[in-house]
Amino acid sequence: MADSKREIERKYESADSGLPDLTGVAGVAAVVDKGVAHLDATYHDTGDERLAASSVTLRRRTGGSDAGWHLKFPIAPHVRDEIHAPLSDTLPDDLAALVRSRVRDSELLPMVRLRSDRDVRHLLDADGRLLAEVSVDTVHAERLTGRGGQAQWTEVEVELADGGDPALLDKVEKRLRKAGVRPSASSSKLARALEETAPKKRRASAPAREPVTAGDHVLAYVRTQRDAIVELDPAVRRDVEDSVHSMRVATRRLRSTFKSFGKILDRTVTDPIGEELKWLAGELGLDRDREVLTDRLTAAVDEAPDGLVRGPLAERLRSWSSAEHSGARGRLLGVLDSRRYLTLLDTVDALIADPPLLKAAGKEPHQPIAKAVRKDFRKVSALIGQAADLEPGTDRDVALHEARKKAKRTRYAAEAAEPVLGKPAKTMVKSMKALQNLLGEHQDSVMARQALRELSAVAHAAGESAFTYGVLHEREEQRAVRVEAELPGFWDGIKDGAAGL
Repeated sequence: MADSKREIERKYESADSGLPDLTGVAGVAAVVDKGVAHLDATYHDTGDERLAASSVTLRRRTGGSDAGWHLKFPIAPHVRDEIHAPLSDTLPDDLAALVRSRVRDSELLPMVRLRSDRDVRHLLDADGRLLAEVSVDTVHAERLTGRGGQAQWTEVEVELADGGDPALLDKVEKRLRKAGVRPSASSSKLARALEETAPKKRRASAPAREPVTAGDHVLAYVRTQRDAIVELDPAVRRDVEDSVHSMRVATRRLRSTFKSFGKILDRTVTDPIGEELKWLAGELGLDRDREVLTDRLTAAVDEAPDGLVRGPLAERLRSWSSAEHSGARGRLLGVLDSRRYLTLLDTVDALIADPPLLKAAGKEPHQPIAKAVRKDFRKVSALIGQAADLEPGTDRDVALHEARKKAKRTRYAAEAAEPVLGKPAKTMVKSMKALQNLLGEHQDSVMARQALRELSAVAHAAGESAFTYGVLHEREEQRAVRVEAELPGFWDGIKDGAAGL
């Protein structure tokens, strides 16, 4: 079974003067020599180096205190999540799943071998607690594919102890700089090894071209959402907080973009992809919707006066939530391992590589992009008006839910338009987000009432009091009434603000 930890470290070019005395760093009471470890690591990647392109590293390492397979994902500058699995001859299934969104059907190959002599020192505080580990690594790199070469260098690595204060790294760096040690130009040993051992005739990738046309801008937004889905896949598999929601949003953004900019990207090509994205968003939503609904109902029970709470509501909610989560979680992991999902990712990649551009895609971006956003906004306006003409009840609930979905679509179109339209698009994003939140409160009330009716029936069948479920149902109904009363004035304000688009 794989273990995970947050790694916070900095790398430096080694100076001829060696490592300075770090006992002068504030908070460091002792520097303990831990000896030299001999490390031998083989880094794996696809032939076109997809993992390296995403700053993801996968290695099998022997030697030292943590021999095994290591998979690292970038989180922020100097911060990575490291997943460790025991040493084995082949890549463990747990780690293979975490790189599947990037690797797909490509073979993982040994790309680079790094052999390092690591001279380790521990920085301790006055109580003997570990603050950080400092190592001087003498590295020999050898490329294992093509006609790559070899390289050798020495670097200093400072890794914060688990739970340590990141401010310590600034203090250590200040001391290192005074001694002539400078931050490394490479983000990792692997990045440096790939650069320094690359075949001499290998051409560097051309820099990305700045968006110019309407098609360029739309494709830039499409690419961003594709990247988000791929990058969030490992986090969803690891059940990282908010990852499912974020991946679902990226999926919806991508599908909405295809719909909104149908005059720029040919919908005969994008509509089938959109249907697959709708399927994926639905699968992601099974768990997310449960989370939102559980939080809402749990809060409602907690807020209810003691005299109105009858029966084991909290226990029944926990049981219901746990059962729903367990089933949705297993299903979602199956989806991420499915051929259908991987084919969807391949299809989006193919679209980006060879986009189905229409005539408007080659135009100066302002006019076609602004036109698309205005068209989406008019659809929202029509649905708000339709809902206002309906009597309270199911038909109005459905109309408001449709208005919420169109508000999301308009928001995402305006997000894509921000680099082109500037402030008017930014104002539209804020307005649609506010409308989405208001209508979301209404839809959450609709879904909560449905869940309460189901839970009430189960409680009644078990011989429990259903009184409190009725009380909570009435409160949810009143929440929806308040939203409907607030909406006309709220919408008038949005229409006034949208005049400049």
